Amino acid sequence: MATNPVNIILIGYRATGKTTVGRLLADRLGFSFVDVDQAIEQQEGRCIADMVQQHGWDYFRQREKEMLVELADQKNHVIATGGGAILHQDIWPSLKQSGLVIWLKADIQTICRRLANDAVSDSQRPSLTGEDIQQEVSPVLRERTPLYETSSHLTLDATDAAEDIITQVMKYLKT
Repeated sequence: MATNPVNIILIGYRATGKTTVGRLLADRLGFSFVDVDQAIEQQEGRCIADMVQQHGWDYFRQREKEMLVELADQKNHVIATGGGAILHQDIWPSLKQSGLVIWLKADIQTICRRLANDAVSDSQRPSLTGEDIQQEVSPVLRERTPLYETSSHLTLDATDAAEDIITQVMKYLKT
């Protein structure tokens, strides 16, 4: 990966800190920040839960894919993807070429704890399976982990503090 990527794309499961790290990293680099889920909600004028309830997951995933393709053509952005954005494997080769892809990886216990403590997540992000948090996270994470691995240039421990993660990214960019 080039030391001066055009974009930085953060991937990982829900509650791994993509938005928090992304905002701070964009500030540090002087890049624009885009949270894909929030951008879709702004365009649609409704939250993801409403989109899924009215039109289903396929509708949301199509909107997500369109947004990712659009962002891949931008420059100097830090992009926080939704946890399921990795499912669009047909576009990941071009996304990977458009910038540095960083997988923020966390264990199941950390993800479940963060989701349980995040009231916003429940109201805006519907369950993928209809199961409780623990029963949902484990199989979904197991399915997505190989996709995160093959689609990223760099893997960082998302249980670290956001500033520590940013320090690691900055060191990586300087090498």
